[in-house]
Amino acid sequence: MSKKYSSNRFLKGAMVLTVAALVTKILSAVYRVPFQNIVGDIGFYIYQQVYPFYGIAIALSTYGFPVIISKLVAEKLENEDEEGAKNVAVTSFLFLCLVGLTWFLLVYFGAGVIARWMGDPLLQPLIQTISLSFLLLAPLSVMRGYYQGREDMVPTAVSQVTEQTIRVATILLFSIILISQGYSLYMAGNGALFGSITGGLGSVLVLLFFVMARKENLISRKSLTLPPDYLSIWVRLLKNGTAICVSAMLLVLLQFVDSLNVYSLLISSGMEAEQGKTWKGIYDRGQPFVQLGTVVATSISLAIVPLVTSAYLKKDEKLIREYSQLSLKISISIGFAATLGIINIMVPVNTMLFENALGSKVIAVFCLSIFFSCLILTFTGIFQGIGKIYYPAFCILIGIIIKYIGNAYLIPFMGLMGASIATVGSLTIMTGMMMAKLRILFPIRFFPYSFYKTLLMSGAAMTIGLQGWVQVYHVLLQKGLPERELSVLFSLGGVSIGAILFMMVFLRGDVLSKEEVGFLPFGSKWVRLMNKVQPKNKK
Repeated sequence: MSKKYSSNRFLKGAMVLTVAALVTKILSAVYRVPFQNIVGDIGFYIYQQVYPFYGIAIALSTYGFPVIISKLVAEKLENEDEEGAKNVAVTSFLFLCLVGLTWFLLVYFGAGVIARWMGDPLLQPLIQTISLSFLLLAPLSVMRGYYQGREDMVPTAVSQVTEQTIRVATILLFSIILISQGYSLYMAGNGALFGSITGGLGSVLVLLFFVMARKENLISRKSLTLPPDYLSIWVRLLKNGTAICVSAMLLVLLQFVDSLNVYSLLISSGMEAEQGKTWKGIYDRGQPFVQLGTVVATSISLAIVPLVTSAYLKKDEKLIREYSQLSLKISISIGFAATLGIINIMVPVNTMLFENALGSKVIAVFCLSIFFSCLILTFTGIFQGIGKIYYPAFCILIGIIIKYIGNAYLIPFMGLMGASIATVGSLTIMTGMMMAKLRILFPIRFFPYSFYKTLLMSGAAMTIGLQGWVQVYHVLLQKGLPERELSVLFSLGGVSIGAILFMMVFLRGDVLSKEEVGFLPFGSKWVRLMNKVQPKNKK
């Protein structure tokens, strides 16, 4: 009799990975603030120019190949073929060694060309350092995928959190030491990028610990022999793994485009080199805002995949629509609130985190990305749940091309504002393409007029309150109060005021049921507030 896995264990495993993904995403966003404070805007520019290569490596070893390996392993285990599962692991390891080595060689030996394309030849050694992270692709992907295929998500989760923790510690430690010792910002950036290697090695050691602790004999005589279907395994890894990776690399690919041409376009438009580096670093301040703003959407995306997959396998189209509509409703609500809220208090928040308010308008426009990224992540989760893994990747690749062209045309005329508009425009097009496709596949109703009316009223109430709050901030600044300390007070206070105003109006509008409100972060608290603010005849 074939081995069956309980849905309860599956959902628990999905929750473990969701929590780990959220922790790593928060760590990945938050460390940028102290790092920028240590190295300044030029140092931040240097690091951000090269960071996308690490983002690509982490997407390959976390979201792409492990997912496909886990499916291949699970298929073998369904037929009680333990040796076949191990064979899949070894076969995948050999293939990914080739993939990782290819990426390493291309990036390492192409570093000079890439640096010149970026307009800054001094970035070459940093790009060569980050290329080493691709050599860890095979062990990370295979061990994570193997355990996920056995529905054991703990090794993957622990390795992800370990990797980010060691990486962040290395980045901050090296940057502090190198800057205090008088080394150049490029040397400090290289030291920070070395964190990707220490973090990756730490993750590999954690996974090896699980292999030894659980006495997994992955290598045997049989598993060392390539199976007859090894080519089909390699093809599935290449096709399906790449598609899922592209979907997971949405924000990283947009950053990569900016690394390639924003600085070089600023310089070619007549800006001095040092000034261009400073302003590119200021523009890159927007990245942590978008990463933190999409944390909830990421959790929704990760949680929705197993639910939609389960409904899809049961051929329950009604349940697919219900899960999809719920996830979209929550994603739209949170994405809209987060985007509008951060834009309203951008000046004090920018000052609190990055020491001054430079580039606040450009970053505010860039933060419109939060709303569209939330929707794209949710759409991607739905598509992956119903087995349509290629379409989101196709939409994202189209959007990346549009982003590159948008930068080329808009930056010479509008400067960094053109880069922000190009980002938002490309995300808008991706969102429209995914929305249209989903409506073709399933006749999903995109919510009644009352939902959008309540959303706009909630946004208006929050905007009025926060604009008044920010005006008080400016008045106190004119009276000579210390700017950084004042920005902390008004940023944190603004977050609280904005959230309360938005949720009071939104919950009073009765566009979400109590069950749906329960899916929100701190759901039980919002349900209690809902009971208080709604008219008595609606309770």
